[in-house]
Amino acid sequence: MSTDGDALTKYCRATAELARAAAALLSQLPRTVKDEWLRHSARELRDGCGRILQANDRDLQEAKDEGLPAASLDRLALNPARVEAIAQALESVAELADPVGERIESIVRPNGLRIEKIRVPLGVVFFVYESRPNVTADAAAICVKSGNAVILRCGKEAAHSSRAIVDILHASAASTGIPAHAVQLVDTPDRQAVRVFLRLNNLIDLAIPRGGEGLIRAVAEEARMPVIKHFTGNCHLYVDRMADLSMAVELAVNSKCQRMGVCNACESLLVHRDIASRFIPEAARELQARGIEIRADAQSLRLFAGGQPASEQDYYQEFLGPIVSLKMVATIDEAIEHINRYGSHHTDGIVTSDELAANRFADGVDSAAVMINASTRFHDGGEFGLGAEIGISTDKFHARGPCGLRELTSYKYVCRGQGQIRS
Repeated sequence: MSTDGDALTKYCRATAELARAAAALLSQLPRTVKDEWLRHSARELRDGCGRILQANDRDLQEAKDEGLPAASLDRLALNPARVEAIAQALESVAELADPVGERIESIVRPNGLRIEKIRVPLGVVFFVYESRPNVTADAAAICVKSGNAVILRCGKEAAHSSRAIVDILHASAASTGIPAHAVQLVDTPDRQAVRVFLRLNNLIDLAIPRGGEGLIRAVAEEARMPVIKHFTGNCHLYVDRMADLSMAVELAVNSKCQRMGVCNACESLLVHRDIASRFIPEAARELQARGIEIRADAQSLRLFAGGQPASEQDYYQEFLGPIVSLKMVATIDEAIEHINRYGSHHTDGIVTSDELAANRFADGVDSAAVMINASTRFHDGGEFGLGAEIGISTDKFHARGPCGLRELTSYKYVCRGQGQIRS
């Protein structure tokens, strides 16, 4: 649709009002209905694979015409295997426990009044994300399973693919008893629509941006409702003086190289000076063999060839590619101070055989996830056993780390009495 001025505002408000009404119905549905929708949608996605791929071909052609880089085209592209993965993801969400209605706590007061703390949906989620069609289905699945209606605003590059997927989800909703407007895809390409939705805090309960730092900061600055977010993923791996060096090299390579363009990839290595002469040459050799440029402090540069001097800005940087910063530190406390100063509070790890050092690091590092002798790449909802996630939060209020089903709920108190009155 094309929109301008008042028409755009009316469209956005009408969409949010429909989502609000759907959320009221959705919050009361039993798990069986939501799970049947997920499984039915998975079957229909498989059956509709051809239609989805045709729509995706349109997106890819338009993206190529606009000169999108190869990495972006890869994230946008679908094939039968990727459509199957989308369907399997929906089935996996159906297998997860339904958080809605969970009794979190229950106490009985001396006067016999029973007070229960019950998990409830948040309501309406506005989800803004860049061009990955699988995220369309993932977000819809996790929101509906947790009892929330969702308004999806995808990047224009994935518009045709996302529309094909949402149309299938709508058809499944009609067949399984899910409210028709539980999942809505914003139909206008007008960028002002995001700003209008972010002002509808009387209708939308939560905004979640997923994408580059610019997108996330823009949403956080404009939103009048709470926002779950992380700005960057400047993740660190600290190699302690008591580290198993073979393990440390393997973890450094995996944390950095297993997949570089993601928020939980390692961007900075910190190395205790006592083991630097043994660790750094070997780690540098393995990283450089994989095409990684190493930007290091002067002390570290003396221990290997081919490095580049690190600037102050390099230690703040989320590279999202074949670059890593490296710094030698004198103590674990210096490593902790460096991480808390330069990091993004996302994922930071230590390699050590010293349990006291591991505990000191875990207590001192102010991040959503701390990895002890494990790759930073494990900070992920699926890897944590949470099933699907809608993003990773570095906030401290409401949700931190992978945001799965429970993180899309709140709670209310239900008090049961037998006529008690307050004196």
